[in-house]
Amino acid sequence: MAAILGMGVATFDIVNEVPTYPAEDGEVRAGAQRLRRGGNTANTLDVLAQLGHACAWAGVWADEPDGRWIIGDLEARGVRTDTAVRVAPGKSPTSYITLASDTGSRTIVHFRDLPELAADDLAAIDVTAFRWVHLEVRPNTREVTQMQHLIRERSPRTMISLEVEKPREGLEHCLHDPDVVLFAGDYARAQGFAAPEAFLRSLDPTAVPGVKVCTWGEEGAAAVDNGGRMHRVAAQPPEQVVDTVGAGDTFHAGIIDALVHGRSVENALVAGSRLAGRKCGQFGLDGVVASGP
Repeated sequence: MAAILGMGVATFDIVNEVPTYPAEDGEVRAGAQRLRRGGNTANTLDVLAQLGHACAWAGVWADEPDGRWIIGDLEARGVRTDTAVRVAPGKSPTSYITLASDTGSRTIVHFRDLPELAADDLAAIDVTAFRWVHLEVRPNTREVTQMQHLIRERSPRTMISLEVEKPREGLEHCLHDPDVVLFAGDYARAQGFAAPEAFLRSLDPTAVPGVKVCTWGEEGAAAVDNGGRMHRVAAQPPEQVVDTVGAGDTFHAGIIDALVHGRSVENALVAGSRLAGRKCGQFGLDGVVASGP
């Protein structure tokens, strides 16, 4: 299995389960409350570790009770944290999530009061030890671009994947170096597109030369491989959707795992879709790899 470094955010999540999403200015009693570790990259690493990969997280964490709990949770799940940056004092990023039982939809209010990981932080990590580095685009897009350049300079054979969740100023400079760019459907819709294929075809291959993937929720996902061929896969939902939190992160883990093993982009899409479907049928990420055939 591969050594994989993930660079992004790890959060403390407070999940309130309600029968249906409340109306504005309304009041509803939560049927259950769950506390769990979240964050896009941290979730992806969690699933990749379940798939047998040697994972490490590079992010910024606050040395306070919630931060220490986050670190302990990652370590317990087989994700190394010695590559992370400790900050004291500080407050851990916290997501307040309302999970509607009737649809499985989730609404998130996120609080963050920590600095972003910087290129100088990555410079202290031996990236040659990793076969794959996964990054998420954060507000500090210039730093993200510098990180990718540093990886290319120090470890040319290391594969790079980049998650693009929402529009960011300077994002265009981050898209040339990755081997794989994972676009969220929300990003494509924000650009005015109504389908993933149209969005992917609009991308200039000289500006975004890597494999390009775009998720589209319950309508599946699409991708363009290095040969310019378009691939589309349907979603594979469970019998009942109970929790969509982390479904996209799980999809990304399936994509990375398949590509690390040398499988085709089409097969990677199928693997990601299957894994994300399993995730939507259960609460949290525990055992998501073992929960299906």
